[in-house]
Amino acid sequence: MTEHHHDEAEALRQEILRLTQRYAEITSARPPFDPASSPVPVSGRVYGAQEVHNLVDASLEFWLTTGRFNDAFERRLAETVGARHALTCNSGSSANLLAISALCSPLLGDQALQRGDEVITCATGFPTTVNPIIQNGLVPVFVDVDIPTYNADPIAVAEAVTPRTRAIVLAHTLGNPFDLGAVMDVARRHNLHVVEDCCDALGAHYNGRPVGSFGTVATLSFYPAHHITTGEGGAVATNVNRIKRALESIRDWGRDCWCAPGRDNTCGRRFERKHGGLPEGYDHKYVYSHAGYNLKMTDLQAAVGLAQMDRLSDFITIRRRNYETLHNALRAFDDLLVLPQATPGSDPSWFGFPITLREEAGVKREALLRWLNGRRIGTRLLFGGNLTKQPYLMGRAWRTHGDLARSDTVMNRTFWVGVYPALDDAALGYVVDSIAAYFGRSV
Repeated sequence: MTEHHHDEAEALRQEILRLTQRYAEITSARPPFDPASSPVPVSGRVYGAQEVHNLVDASLEFWLTTGRFNDAFERRLAETVGARHALTCNSGSSANLLAISALCSPLLGDQALQRGDEVITCATGFPTTVNPIIQNGLVPVFVDVDIPTYNADPIAVAEAVTPRTRAIVLAHTLGNPFDLGAVMDVARRHNLHVVEDCCDALGAHYNGRPVGSFGTVATLSFYPAHHITTGEGGAVATNVNRIKRALESIRDWGRDCWCAPGRDNTCGRRFERKHGGLPEGYDHKYVYSHAGYNLKMTDLQAAVGLAQMDRLSDFITIRRRNYETLHNALRAFDDLLVLPQATPGSDPSWFGFPITLREEAGVKREALLRWLNGRRIGTRLLFGGNLTKQPYLMGRAWRTHGDLARSDTVMNRTFWVGVYPALDDAALGYVVDSIAAYFGRSV
């Protein structure tokens, strides 16, 4: 490209970005809430001009795999989570797969998980917290949930440990940290790995520290429903160099090479080593030390995520405020509803507002949800309910600790409504009024 063409291209780029910014300012504005017609979703994307600006900026470079935006995004994530390393990937589900697979890596030596090892996890939640345990030939051990924190019962976690236990894998449910003090104490006493599934909990803290900074590996999701979004996307974080290396390899086809996309011979010994049964000098770019996948994020997604990080603090503040608004208003229904509670010592980054119908309410959950749905109010169950009842677990190797009675309660009587940043006091008031109307009460 000549200097003249370079200047012309740069001028066009700046004009495109200026127009993009203006377009996004106009189209991303939300109309005020109207109780007669507006929906109240449980979640959704919240974005503005900077996200669209970054997305177009990255697209003009046409660097479609990971690149400069992704490098910056990973640095911001590591700082936020309080970890030495953060690596992006294509979803939170893939992040969980990477986390568990990395703990099985031979790079960990005698600390690596082996097929048949037991992994303690919660019986309630989202399946992809648990699925990588099964996919790696490990045995999930399901413990009961605590209500009203909706996290794993820490006493049950401690009691479930056997000589075969090698790890604990738990999610911070709906942004409420699980009891990290108790769980990490169990892990230290028994030399267990801990995976923190933070997919619903970016920005939550426990005893002043960010979730994701306690365990061996942490996972994140950037699906549009979550605290920040890249469309599809996720990340893993760790402080352990060997685990970072395993995560990187498994994410990048399982290759032994650590060159960045578009780079060659970073090690300076690309054709000078012997690997496994391969011939001497076999190209290091095609040496595979793990059973891996291509789980990378694109730079276009990372560009959006980088802009979203600037909004994260405000997003979390609004989520907490919305949680408090619902909690304060729904206290009047304490005889009918079990309201959520933050784990002691925690500062949640609320993803949703879970509610459990009391037996004495005499109400079928589905009847209430149909009522709310008819008023355009979105609801969700606590994901898979009691996961041991899910059809895909039939015939697989797993065991339970205890009777999982509270997990059955979640399966039958729990649901949640949204607190995401696009919901204002008018929308939340409509939710409360609608619940009150169903029970024939006034607020």
